[in-house]
Amino acid sequence: MKVELDVPTHVWFGRGELDRAGTHARELGTHALVVTGRTAARAHGYLGRVATSLESAGVRATVFDRLSANPRSDEVDEATALARAEGCDLVVGLGGGSALDAAKGVSVTAPADGSVREFIGATLGPQAPRLPLLAVPTTAGSGSEVTKGAIITDTVGHFRSGIRGDAVFPRTAIVDPDLIASVPRPIMAETVFDSFAHAVEGCVAARADGASRARAHQAIKLIAAHLPAVLRGEDSPEAREALCRASLLGGVNVANVSTCLPHRLQQAMGSLPEVDLSHGRGLAVLYPGWLRHTAPLAPDEFAAIAELLGGDTVHDAVGGLLASAGLTARLRDCGVAKDDLDRLVDGVTGNLDNDPAGQVNRDYLFTLYAESF
Repeated sequence: MKVELDVPTHVWFGRGELDRAGTHARELGTHALVVTGRTAARAHGYLGRVATSLESAGVRATVFDRLSANPRSDEVDEATALARAEGCDLVVGLGGGSALDAAKGVSVTAPADGSVREFIGATLGPQAPRLPLLAVPTTAGSGSEVTKGAIITDTVGHFRSGIRGDAVFPRTAIVDPDLIASVPRPIMAETVFDSFAHAVEGCVAARADGASRARAHQAIKLIAAHLPAVLRGEDSPEAREALCRASLLGGVNVANVSTCLPHRLQQAMGSLPEVDLSHGRGLAVLYPGWLRHTAPLAPDEFAAIAELLGGDTVHDAVGGLLASAGLTARLRDCGVAKDDLDRLVDGVTGNLDNDPAGQVNRDYLFTLYAESF
């Protein structure tokens, strides 16, 4: 089923849609570089199904499956070199947000000479050269299949930042809710919290509007109604579809109104390569401190969020969500030392004035990290 959303990506949503990957890829090219992680897509049979579908549609497939949990510039460069050497004319990203971001990096880098590092931090217009991209998420959280950004760690400069702009949008996305059935519950909690954060920030960002708030409220309702049961092990097709829809809605908000300070602060954790912290878990660490400072700045919106979650205050409601999801760790529990906080502040990049706090200074960023420590 094709889903109409406020993004240029053509989204096909439904159970079993994965097996039509070849049909959708054939409209984009004849030789696909399939970019995926090291184990999960192969272990659960998704990579094999994609390869079979591509072959049946007459699309050749070359596989790159050597990605880390947070995509690194050297890995994206290796995948790009393979795409160039094999003459690939489209990219298929298969996996969680990291795999999709890496695939976006390959898409914009392959037609150029040089490294993806030259694109990190850049904003690319719609006419920028790129290979067409088919995005196939296997988690419900990042919404990367419908966003115009890709977060990649520069392994030379030791920082994490984004490639952004209309050229980064996937041409087509397949969202098959059955694919998230294999996601372990701790990872489900982390990824769905990312989706939740997109919804919250889509309500309160400086660029938020009536449409983004409507999408956000719908996403929060879906998460509140279905995540608790999934985390209890009560999985169902209806719950999977609901969480995938929430992720899509959050992704559309990211594409249209962007995010707030928690995302900038989490991305800066790439400046600590010794700390292995997923995006969703990093956001969860930062959220209570950010809410303490931000809730008074948008009281009506945060009150609406609390009501959707069934809590009296947004602090209690989000705290309950974090506790039920097992996401109550602090920075010090994740391997961050107190001496690292200045390094984290130094690593913050991107637009800061979309936050309800407006343009903020270094001391404010340090305070948010310190209160999360």
